[in-house]
Amino acid sequence: MAIKITDECINCGACEPECPNNAIYEGGAEWKFSEGTSLKGTYTGKNSKIEIDADAVNEPVDMDVYYIVTDKCTECKGFHDEPQCAAVCPVDCCVDDEKWVETDQELLNKKDSLHIS
Repeated sequence: MAIKITDECINCGACEPECPNNAIYEGGAEWKFSEGTSLKGTYTGKNSKIEIDADAVNEPVDMDVYYIVTDKCTECKGFHDEPQCAAVCPVDCCVDDEKWVETDQELLNKKDSLHIS
């Protein structure tokens, strides 16, 4: 499953540079699928199933605290043994997002779709 950041976030920013998929953004920040990935052209989100230009600017998911873009979160599968955001979070607010249950294989497939070789 993807990871989410709860409202207990203290906005320290420790998680953001740790994400290998650039899936974590500061509250209020717009985001793109192409940021931190090799995506170009049209991309279909693996969770949302939206079809969008990878360079299109998307609205912030949260305005107040750091947030994780579910379609870019792979729980660090293929990069690390555990989600790095959760490992560095000083208040343990990076937790499993029960709305997005995914198998290890689905997470690895998502990782491969974001980082085309």
